[in-house]
Amino acid sequence: MFLFISVSIFNCLRAQPSFITDSLDSYINRGMKDWNIPGLAIVIIKDGKVVVMKGYGVRNIETKEPVDENTLFMIASNSKLFTATSLAQLEYDKKLSLDDKITKYFPWYQAYDSNTTNLVTIRDMLAHHLGTKTFQGDFTFWNSLYSRDSLMYKMRLLNPIGNFRQQWGYCNTCFLTAGQVIQQVTGKPWEVYVYDSIMEPLGMTDTHALGNNMEQMPDAAAPYTNSFYKDLQALPYDNVDNLAPAGAIVSSVNDISKWLMMQLDSGRYQGKQIVPWRAIQRTRDMNTVISSRKNPVLPYHYYGYGLGVFMSDYGGKQTFEHTGGADGFVTNTCFVPEENLGIAIFTNNDNQDFFEMLRYQVLDAYLGLPYRNYSELALSNFLNDRKQLLNEIEGYKARLKNKKPPLSLNAYTGDYNNALFGNISIRVNAGDLIIKFNQHNLTAKLEYMDSAEWLLTFSNPAYGIFPVSFRTDNASVVSIDIKVNDFIEYDAYTFTKQ
Repeated sequence: MFLFISVSIFNCLRAQPSFITDSLDSYINRGMKDWNIPGLAIVIIKDGKVVVMKGYGVRNIETKEPVDENTLFMIASNSKLFTATSLAQLEYDKKLSLDDKITKYFPWYQAYDSNTTNLVTIRDMLAHHLGTKTFQGDFTFWNSLYSRDSLMYKMRLLNPIGNFRQQWGYCNTCFLTAGQVIQQVTGKPWEVYVYDSIMEPLGMTDTHALGNNMEQMPDAAAPYTNSFYKDLQALPYDNVDNLAPAGAIVSSVNDISKWLMMQLDSGRYQGKQIVPWRAIQRTRDMNTVISSRKNPVLPYHYYGYGLGVFMSDYGGKQTFEHTGGADGFVTNTCFVPEENLGIAIFTNNDNQDFFEMLRYQVLDAYLGLPYRNYSELALSNFLNDRKQLLNEIEGYKARLKNKKPPLSLNAYTGDYNNALFGNISIRVNAGDLIIKFNQHNLTAKLEYMDSAEWLLTFSNPAYGIFPVSFRTDNASVVSIDIKVNDFIEYDAYTFTKQ
């Protein structure tokens, strides 16, 4: 028996591409050094077997604890396919229809305009059809103290930049809203239903549907960023349990390998049907065309979105994938049913593209495409942009010369409001202005530079460093525009003084 198993494993490994057997370790180690990634975990599944599952680097740069296959990462938006699969499963069980209107389950729900309110369905939410800009509202929603219902209520304030069902815009609160339907139908909160119907049957015993208190979880990786800093900065763990259906799951590559095997075996795992095949198919039907033109860099011609998953014809094969981004973590999962190939890559520095370049490298190896070093191709532009940003920040800091602002510090203090975000307060502390974001565990410092500009530095390094200005009228402060890292939301918010 031992000889048979050894020969079987040997034959499986021998069948893998040379990049996987000969070059994967060196490629990853070099990439982690180039992109300043503390820790990385990867799993590759081929033909029903795990051919690679291992960790690299450290999960914590202080303790030097190593990453292994059981190290936990926040997988963020890779949670979305769990949500879509759960709803497709409930449709299969005739508990709901994905074309049910949201108002059937939440009569109080409103989008920005009445037409969308009256028409929007569960499927629209799972396919990002609201017409909002990508990440619109996430500064308000992410890491906030608002309840799930409060976040859904605030969606009526999201003024879309596009038309309903016509423009693509990635929307986290859309997935929250769809996920909330699960409780209305089953009586179980999203996290309980997903665990009971998917995670527990798959034996994902180390996976957490909610990320709260992640710092207390054994073998959890620590989150880092260097988006606005020369060196890596340790971050607080995100708490997005109020957005859980959009991105709260914490998992390891060991556990996620079981999810990928199920995807590759038509909803089965170890011979048992976990999710009906028709429900799996439902998530893979393209609902949103993002692009139907040949990509100038990558080998695909179309790119679209199903329900909780992106899809393309990468290398001529139907490929499904999704990335996940939380502060300090970026991850991706990918599966190619025609090749019986699955990939997951988890990392704990959010300011890098290597986690995706590595996926392309693995895909190319298995699909027999010509070798191109994607990491090397992407690195130079990344480093140039990073150098420019750090130089800009150093330039801002050089302008901090203890100059006096146009008005007294007290003139800027007070309470400010943005209709979507809510209230913030600005107070004087030790000669600086301090902003408190009342519905978030977040503050920021304002230091005067010159030319009526201030340097805004958030207490959470992931949120960034930006120049800002107050609007004034006849020596009275009217408002301030506040920007956060594009990783969270692209547009600035205007806060009006009360």
